[in-house]
Amino acid sequence: MPRISSVEVIDVRFPTSQTQDGSDAMNKDGDYSAAYVVLHTDDPALTGYGFTFTIGRGNDLCATAAAQRGEPLVGRDVDVLCSDLGAIYRELQSDTQLRWLGPDKGVVHLALAAVMNAVWDLAARRAGVPLWRLLAEMSPEELVAAADLRYLSDVLTAEQAVELLAAAEPGRKERIRQIEASGYPCYTTSAGWLGYSDAKLRRLCEEAVASGYKHVKLKVGADLADDVRRCGIAREVLGPDAHLMIDANQVWDVPEAIEWVTALARFEPLWIEEPTSPDDVLGHAAIRKAVAPIGVATGEHGMNRVLFKQMFQAGAVDYCQLDAARLGSVNEVLAVYLLAASFGVPVCPHAGGVGLCELVQHLAVFDFVAVSGSLEGRVTEYVDHLHEHFVDPCVVRSGAYVLPSAPGYSAEMHRQSLETYRFPDGGYWSSLADQDPRP
Repeated sequence: MPRISSVEVIDVRFPTSQTQDGSDAMNKDGDYSAAYVVLHTDDPALTGYGFTFTIGRGNDLCATAAAQRGEPLVGRDVDVLCSDLGAIYRELQSDTQLRWLGPDKGVVHLALAAVMNAVWDLAARRAGVPLWRLLAEMSPEELVAAADLRYLSDVLTAEQAVELLAAAEPGRKERIRQIEASGYPCYTTSAGWLGYSDAKLRRLCEEAVASGYKHVKLKVGADLADDVRRCGIAREVLGPDAHLMIDANQVWDVPEAIEWVTALARFEPLWIEEPTSPDDVLGHAAIRKAVAPIGVATGEHGMNRVLFKQMFQAGAVDYCQLDAARLGSVNEVLAVYLLAASFGVPVCPHAGGVGLCELVQHLAVFDFVAVSGSLEGRVTEYVDHLHEHFVDPCVVRSGAYVLPSAPGYSAEMHRQSLETYRFPDGGYWSSLADQDPRP
């Protein structure tokens, strides 16, 4: 009976601001970062890994909060933890003093995600299967017991959630065979960061098309004339049949969003992503009504399942873009998938950040196999950055994620990467601090 012996938390930051990778209208100089959690056990062969994603300053706050969130796990029996993943989530989430700092939002919720992602990774490793398979082999009752359905019963009860999952049970094995053969469809954002030159944009779009992508996303929202020019380049390269998506990263007020998207409608974008404040449910609904048939996509900053419930209730979103590290880990992600399925909204997870692609590939596959049973209108984000730092990096071929096969949640980073990019005393950051600041 292995027990958790310690919880290690590391502030990891990568200098992506230097190359403008990840740049958009709201976030121009982000350094992709992770509050990285390692659950050590007294069995050297069994460890759990998890993280939450940030873009630099403040990552230390998430790391400190994750250390507090993880303290109650020390000394716990791993078998007991893994036998009821809903119970340990509810225990950690219900710390009333920490909840006061949220509740269910902000730094403390990001920290909960980091710790519980590590718990789910530990559970999958203990079972010897990738996370998507661990989930896909759970019964409807087990999945609902693990899901965070609090505050949702006005639109989705536990009994309704069980019925929804039970209806998808037939065909699970066939859908696994299908995804093994075809992979899970993805789109690339790597071509369209706002800080890239036109020449680089064109080259990367050409490379995306040559690699088999049918969906490419561009960042917009800083300057309309620039957006018109850049969307024109992308549409020219993609041709009329591939899908172009645009992402404003929250920079507009509602009237401005409608005006701006209308000006870009000639390029036939599939969706406008995060057109306004991520918390503005009615604003998203108004934009969706005004810009149709262009879809509205949002959710990467969706702070919790209640916000998603309201988005669905208000008819405010065409594509749900939940984030594996902003919601409170798999437990809350399950709730949002169930909500989306009950409202008939496709989930297209956000993955624009360090390690998020590694996580969301598992979630997308699970959705297809055990929840929605469909690929219609579903495509998961992929960015081609920083995968080399992961022990089990995601693999994309011909515009599709290859089905992950290694045990766990694909969250483990190489120890050398941690030593190099640990902030502020890792090899990379300490070398910058040692440089002579004088001209």
